[in-house]
Amino acid sequence: MNEDKIVEEGLGLAEAAGLTETAQESFNILHAFWEYFQADFISSIPISICSFLVISVLIERSMYYQKNNRDISLFIHNLQMQLEKGNLEAAQMLSAQLGSVIGEVAEEGVRLLAVQKEDFSRAYDITVNLVTRKLQKYLPILATIGAVAPFLGLFGTVSGVIKALFKMSLGADGASLGMIGEISNALIATGYGLAVAIIAVVAYNLFSNVVRRYGDDFQLLKLLFLSFSTVDFGDLTMVNEVEEHYDEPSQAASNQERPEYPDFLK
Repeated sequence: MNEDKIVEEGLGLAEAAGLTETAQESFNILHAFWEYFQADFISSIPISICSFLVISVLIERSMYYQKNNRDISLFIHNLQMQLEKGNLEAAQMLSAQLGSVIGEVAEEGVRLLAVQKEDFSRAYDITVNLVTRKLQKYLPILATIGAVAPFLGLFGTVSGVIKALFKMSLGADGASLGMIGEISNALIATGYGLAVAIIAVVAYNLFSNVVRRYGDDFQLLKLLFLSFSTVDFGDLTMVNEVEEHYDEPSQAASNQERPEYPDFLK
């Protein structure tokens, strides 16, 4: 009789825990998640909003970084060749053709190299900081969700356990078995929050590495520009223009047309 009673109690616990064959066949994680979502709006809705934000930022930042991806080594090599020739116009055109945030910074660097050599480093850093803000856009959202989502899930679990203990305190028949179901639904909240937080933290770390890589590229451009900061591009440009537009006959004609001055004025 005791064995029969134990078996019966065991079957009851197994059914409550979802371990019997009938329960296993009908168990569905999506169904269990939907039950949790309906039972605990206080935690399920905020975590769902966080998951939507994570997916949105993940897609948007991935597309943005992919659109601005360029071969920086080849670009720096070509830019250095133009700067060595003293051709700022070609260097600026090369930067504009590159596009992306790297081309934007390089184009501004060429302009600063021509008009603001004395304070080039500070002016260039201002440009880099403005562009870095574009690269870091929406990343604080991932960092915040990565820190908050586990606590939202834990809050849902705590509230579910409180409900289960309250039902058990009523002393109704089958309260202990019902508590197992309540706790299982409550644990889904913790898993949900942890899943969202893990995705957010991984995405934040990956995107932060991408931003640091762009920062290294900006530093390479700065070193390149500083190496030409002592070159007077104004004189080089003027010499190039004179060489291109110089015409000996017209120059000789202008010299012949000059009036002869008396000897005491020469």
